[in-house]
Amino acid sequence: MITPSLEASLNQAFQLAQKHKHEFVTLEHLLYALLSDPDALNALKACNGDTKELQTEIESVFETLPHMKEAGRPEPTLAFNRTLQRSILHAQGSSRSQVNGCDILIHMFSEPDSQAVYLLEKQGIEKLDLLNYISHGIEKEEDSADDEASDDDMDDNDAAPVQKKKGALDAFAVNLVEKARAGKIDPLIGRDLELERTMQILVRRKKNNPIYVGEAGVGKTAIAEGLALRIAAGEVPEPLKDSVVFSLDLTALLAGTKYRGDFEQRMKAVLKEIKAFPQAILFIDEIHTIIGAGATEGAMDASNMLKPMLATGEMRCIGATTYQEYRTVFDKNKALARRF
Repeated sequence: MITPSLEASLNQAFQLAQKHKHEFVTLEHLLYALLSDPDALNALKACNGDTKELQTEIESVFETLPHMKEAGRPEPTLAFNRTLQRSILHAQGSSRSQVNGCDILIHMFSEPDSQAVYLLEKQGIEKLDLLNYISHGIEKEEDSADDEASDDDMDDNDAAPVQKKKGALDAFAVNLVEKARAGKIDPLIGRDLELERTMQILVRRKKNNPIYVGEAGVGKTAIAEGLALRIAAGEVPEPLKDSVVFSLDLTALLAGTKYRGDFEQRMKAVLKEIKAFPQAILFIDEIHTIIGAGATEGAMDASNMLKPMLATGEMRCIGATTYQEYRTVFDKNKALARRF
């Protein structure tokens, strides 16, 4: 049930408590031990945690923990046991056969009064960041200052190449232009007028968001793929030469969003990357589904997050839906409909 590396970390936590003659085995001992666990260490680094600094701060906490009055074996605290139990129960509920160090890290956040959680949050590590990394491999974005520092490091001849981080667009969207260049998209036939009209709308400064409305199976998605083929071949107007068409996977965006704000944060990450990439064109098939998508108490749905960027022309978006869904769902949201 427990991975060998986690079992080693649990043993190390007990050994640490015994070595320092502490009365209890705490979450701080466990967090310190997890810094040697490959799964947990990679997750912490992906969330921009400074593991060396974290290690030093935990060592400082060790000095404040109560010591044993008599020789004996330290006992695990209630928080320690609860965290382990939650991790095992969650794995069983998810039909997983093993619990690893990442599971422990996530469930530590259910003990907000612990020093371990305080130190993690001090590093800027949050539960949602860990969940995003574990579920989708999305690493937390670094500050621009950190990015510049990493660029400087790469100037050093001895520096090892840094693996490119997986962003929200990589996780939740498909690059259609890349697919076209790889020969994975079939040629578009008989849709020249629709494609020309699409390009005319996309080169506008504002209200540059075309929408395809038609019955299911008539080839709405094929037009977006045809645009990607044209871009890959360089057969587009000058303003669209370097454009990239991303097909948003709304199902992947929604998958695993059990907690309030999960979807909102993912969608914001996608939009942030789109905003930082002016050549991006976002294609949303079944665009009516964004109305209400991810909405929970106190959180915005996808359509409300899109509206400001669509209104100012910061983002170009192509939508596709059927006549029925357009009339019954999409057109009823007037604020969204008038942006297409």
